Amino acid sequence: MSTPSTNVIQDGDGSHRIILSEPGGSTAEVLLYGGQVISWKNERRQEMLFMSSKAMLKSQPPKFVRGGIPICFPQFSHFGSLEQHGFARNRLWSVDDSPSSLPPATNQSTVDIILKSTDEDLKTWPHRFELRLRISLSAHKLTLIPRVRNTDNKAFSFTFALCNYLKVSDVSEVRVEGLETLDYFDNLLQRERYTEQADAITFDGEIDRVYLSTPTKIAIIDHEKKRTYELRKDGMRDAAVWNPWDKVAKALPDLGDEDYKTMLRVDSAAIETPIVLKPFEEWKGRQELSTVSSSYCSGQLDPRKVLLGHI
Repeated sequence: MSTPSTNVIQDGDGSHRIILSEPGGSTAEVLLYGGQVISWKNERRQEMLFMSSKAMLKSQPPKFVRGGIPICFPQFSHFGSLEQHGFARNRLWSVDDSPSSLPPATNQSTVDIILKSTDEDLKTWPHRFELRLRISLSAHKLTLIPRVRNTDNKAFSFTFALCNYLKVSDVSEVRVEGLETLDYFDNLLQRERYTEQADAITFDGEIDRVYLSTPTKIAIIDHEKKRTYELRKDGMRDAAVWNPWDKVAKALPDLGDEDYKTMLRVDSAAIETPIVLKPFEEWKGRQELSTVSSSYCSGQLDPRKVLLGHI
């Protein structure tokens, strides 16, 4: 009987990838540059995560690639003094050989990676930290556990997000449930605050919102593929939802003109209320992405089954 495995691969250009695999046949792939998950395939080898058709995974020098699950730290978006979405996604991480305080992952393919502040980072963000990420793969589920430790002698605050680029068949046929009745910031309207009125979020144009005080479970229902993504999160109260639609997609140099049709980003995030860490304190979040087969039609979804089951 095969067992879960974790392999570190060095490519010809010197970059490193980590391949996770589990006995059922599902796999995940992680780049050490950016600490970014770039692939998650199910047991039928179907890709669950979107990757831009213009993504260059082996560029020199390496750079952020649009797709997978990039990490936003220590700020989300451009609401701060740093580069957009912070610098963690544009740094080289390393394998963490001593992921203290987390129990060993059993019966899962797992890797622990770490990013530590450098003297160069301190020039733009003057706080010493350690950012750790555990990535675990099991049948039908991908789990990410981010942790931030303040290794400085003064407190600091930060915002954070795991940006989940989900691959969908046709975004105009997708529904997101679990965010109805919630307040959100609309980034297309000067971050004005609104309340969601729809029974579910559907897509017929550009959307860029941060939903506030969200539940721990959100369902993303892909009718055409008869598949539901279930996002479960802890320690990250907010959820960002983004799709650029056609005009913005054509303006983004690292996104194909038609790519917006097959992608939807639903992020686990801590944005509205920054996380504050005293010296040597640690924050921990958790995200589980899983998939279930579904034959739900619009208006016939039993949210109790999707939002409470299968996780």
